[in-house]
Amino acid sequence: MPLRPHSDHPLRPRDQRPLRPRRKRLTRTLLAALVAASVVLPVAGAATPADVPAPAPTALGPLRDTSPVALAGRYKASRADIRAAQRMAAEHGDHRRAAALRAMADPGRRFLFFDGRDGGRGVEVFGDLSSAVRIAVLVPGSDTSLDRYWRLRSGARALLRELGDGSAVIAWLGYRTPSTVSPDVLTTETADDAVPALRSFVAEVRAARPAARMSLLCHSYGSVVCGRAASEVDVADIVLYGSPGVGADTVSGLRTRATVWAGRGGADWIADVPHTRLWTPLATLGLGADPVSPGFGARVFPSGDGGHSDYLTPGSVALANIARIASGQAPSGEVRHA
Repeated sequence: MPLRPHSDHPLRPRDQRPLRPRRKRLTRTLLAALVAASVVLPVAGAATPADVPAPAPTALGPLRDTSPVALAGRYKASRADIRAAQRMAAEHGDHRRAAALRAMADPGRRFLFFDGRDGGRGVEVFGDLSSAVRIAVLVPGSDTSLDRYWRLRSGARALLRELGDGSAVIAWLGYRTPSTVSPDVLTTETADDAVPALRSFVAEVRAARPAARMSLLCHSYGSVVCGRAASEVDVADIVLYGSPGVGADTVSGLRTRATVWAGRGGADWIADVPHTRLWTPLATLGLGADPVSPGFGARVFPSGDGGHSDYLTPGSVALANIARIASGQAPSGEVRHA
């Protein structure tokens, strides 16, 4: 029933609107986003070199040994796989992919795993995993690929510098991330497909380094992946930043023992994403409640005034606080318990 005007009513006239039309407007917005994404998807798909051929990688098996000798052997095998994928990309005529892989094959890089097929997967270590007492796993969001991997790498390096000695940062590109302009970003399906790989990887690292403090740091659509995996991973903290939602309406819905943190920069466009869910015969559209909203239940940490891609920028408020959380310290500034 619509709210009736009253001289003592605390709401402003523009807020004196029925709740049902608001929900309809959110639904229309979500559907409009879906239609727009569907229109641009063929263009985006044509521009994405996800079909660049690559050879099957070396069968390395689960990560069980993190001694320096064992890791060196694993890094060497992955480097050979990257070089093989580089040669095949060059033969295919994809010089952009070949150049990206050439940089990844540098002797100073350390990949626990690499697979150049189906758009590419890679898990890179920054720092010394064999002796780390703090391990932060970065889970990236949409549009992260081998061709744009430098962005993930840049953030990982900045985070490692902020964390300091005794730390390792792992850039986990373990799934085929969706395009920002595709319908995939409106559902949890891609995230659900990524959960088994993330769950297995975290379990392997946990078993190999049981005394280390481990955190999942999840950006954008990567926070959807972390949210869907939350009940199945043994970590101290799950940090959601630039999140469009996690497929749940409250922290309790994640069914995790980890401390859940959420942050959003003042200029992040993700704040304008409708936080609702729409059930249709084909799929459930929308990603649920805003993790920084009152009532979700996360610990909301100060994230500065940056935009959607600025959370791991050197010198930023967000980077400093994300590093403090991963170190087991309280963030600087006021923490709001949503």
